[in-house]
Amino acid sequence: MENFKAPFRGISKDIKGRASCYKQDWFGGLCSGVGILAPTTYIFFASALPVIAFGEQLSRDTDGSLSTVETLASTAICGIIHSIFGGHPLLILGVAEPTVIMYTYLYNFAKGREDLGPKLFLAWAGWVCVWTALLLFVLAIFNACTIINRFTRIAGELFGMLIAVLFIQESIKGMVSEFKVPKAEDPTLEKFQFQWIYTNGLLGIIFSFGLLFTALKSRRARSWWYGTGWFRSFIADYGVPLMVVVWTALSFSVPSKVPSGVPRRLYSPLFWESTSLHHWTVIEDMGKVSSTYIFAAFIPAVMIAGLYFFDHSVASQMAQQKEFNLKNPSAYHYDIFLLGIMTLLCGLLGLPPSNGVLPQSPMHTKSLAVLKRQLLRRKMVESAKESIKQKASNSEIYGKMQAVFIEMDSSPDASGLSTTETTLVVKELEDLKEAVMKGENKGENSKESFDPEKHIDAYLPVRVNEQRVSNLLQSFLVAASVFAMPAIKKIPTSVLWGYFAYMAIDSLPGNQFWERMLLLFITPGRRYKVLEGDHASFVETVPFKYIAIFTLFQFVYLLVCFGVTWIPIAGILFPLPFFLLISIRQHLLPKVFQPHYLQELDAAEYEEITGAPRLSLSLSFKGREMPRLGEEEGGVEMCDAEILDELTTSRGEVKVRTVSFSEDRRGQIHPKDGEVIE
Repeated sequence: MENFKAPFRGISKDIKGRASCYKQDWFGGLCSGVGILAPTTYIFFASALPVIAFGEQLSRDTDGSLSTVETLASTAICGIIHSIFGGHPLLILGVAEPTVIMYTYLYNFAKGREDLGPKLFLAWAGWVCVWTALLLFVLAIFNACTIINRFTRIAGELFGMLIAVLFIQESIKGMVSEFKVPKAEDPTLEKFQFQWIYTNGLLGIIFSFGLLFTALKSRRARSWWYGTGWFRSFIADYGVPLMVVVWTALSFSVPSKVPSGVPRRLYSPLFWESTSLHHWTVIEDMGKVSSTYIFAAFIPAVMIAGLYFFDHSVASQMAQQKEFNLKNPSAYHYDIFLLGIMTLLCGLLGLPPSNGVLPQSPMHTKSLAVLKRQLLRRKMVESAKESIKQKASNSEIYGKMQAVFIEMDSSPDASGLSTTETTLVVKELEDLKEAVMKGENKGENSKESFDPEKHIDAYLPVRVNEQRVSNLLQSFLVAASVFAMPAIKKIPTSVLWGYFAYMAIDSLPGNQFWERMLLLFITPGRRYKVLEGDHASFVETVPFKYIAIFTLFQFVYLLVCFGVTWIPIAGILFPLPFFLLISIRQHLLPKVFQPHYLQELDAAEYEEITGAPRLSLSLSFKGREMPRLGEEEGGVEMCDAEILDELTTSRGEVKVRTVSFSEDRRGQIHPKDGEVIE
């Protein structure tokens, strides 16, 4: 109730906080020079490909009322607005699967009504967006973002698993459709004869599974044994879009005797064609919608507003996890208010709205962490080498390096770090100081002497280049993709079905719900194997019986949520179970599970315990040395991005690493007390 008594307090605080660093948001990106292009292109491909796939899904589910042109246009417009006016510039916006689902329900409802029909579908959807925007305004004005923490891990992982299941469902439906004649097509055409339909289906299976397999392999290229670090990083970052290009090129290798429509390709009108241009005048048709349906639009708007509030806030949270050491303040309330404005704009333009997306948002932050670290390293190495040339003592070398770090860590337009901030930075650099001073303390032992090229890598704290330029540039690239539709239309639809399956499977690692489901299928005598690898902390701290009960509860709840999506019209209420889960988590689950067990199973952080001895990894890059190319043979080669890949889940969540398990707790994963397999 306290928040309702102080409307606009959260928005006002967010605006004041972000206004103080707005100039630096642009300055930091521009000062990065061409280096900013690497994270820009990386996040562009990560953002554009799903939007293209969702556009094809929408085109099929709405009988062409919406297509890839509209999803790309919405993503570009909202991305540009948010990158310039948004509170949290690292947040990536795009048309997401929940929006596609909701718009499919809206279309199915509209087409079955004579006074709406397909012609007024977008106009009615515009009224839904108007109500959604008003609800988002109310949520932002009355500081509703203060309750976002009540959506705990159980809700986030259930939602992620539901989306993964829907991706798999869409992939299967898409592959089955390759063996059928599309709606509104002439079945007498040669390409729709049995032999060619069958050929199209078989080619679809090849392209779908080919894209799925190669995309999954390339996504994990940083852990390959072969190739240089640069090559592996390139394949890991750009391998998925590259595989889309490769399989699209292979689709043109079919014999010339095969009809031109085999394999089937993405359909979408071009941006400048009349079927796309009419979207910009949807506002004229909104007056033709009867008042009954205008007020009825409030019902789906409640679901969509709640969905956007949850999805947008969680994506923002993931993009600014505390382990990233971001310095600029958050702006949850203001960003929800701006999301309302963008939702209203998209509705009036006849476009599906965009909101914060996962895992692209934390991926963006992670890519900028690598860029910032490269800038810090270069300046600090230059400073150290200059001091070594002047034959300075190790303490003087460290002093210069510390001064460079503090200077780069502070905003250029500010006077510098505060005393408290400086103290924290000095504490973070203690391990670097110890490494630098080691040579001075042990004399002129060359083995112990400090080498800036070799030793700085291991001790640099994580810093993120917080700026707006990369988000703005990638949004412009998405906008440019709208005009590249003639090339995009060459992609076989079967490749997109494979991409849906890839998105589903790639989202599973790091989802503790999924990991607990797998644990249930491991026989008691083999569960000790789990402890030999890196594993979530609950494996050691929670008895297996409670892990099984909690997992089965989640699984049944997932089936309920999935079942709701199959209800023809009422399926639009599918976000409702996630809102009910807040009450279940607060009042019911604490009566079933002990507080400590529930805290472990529904932890705010992804805490991971290291199993068998392995290379030590941490976000401060401690305890490792990275030989450069040509240095001592047999040294360990690990790039910055590979370290961060090891420390983040597929949804971008940073893992909190702790020490290896202790022998006296080994039996905790077995159903019977004291049963330990050696």
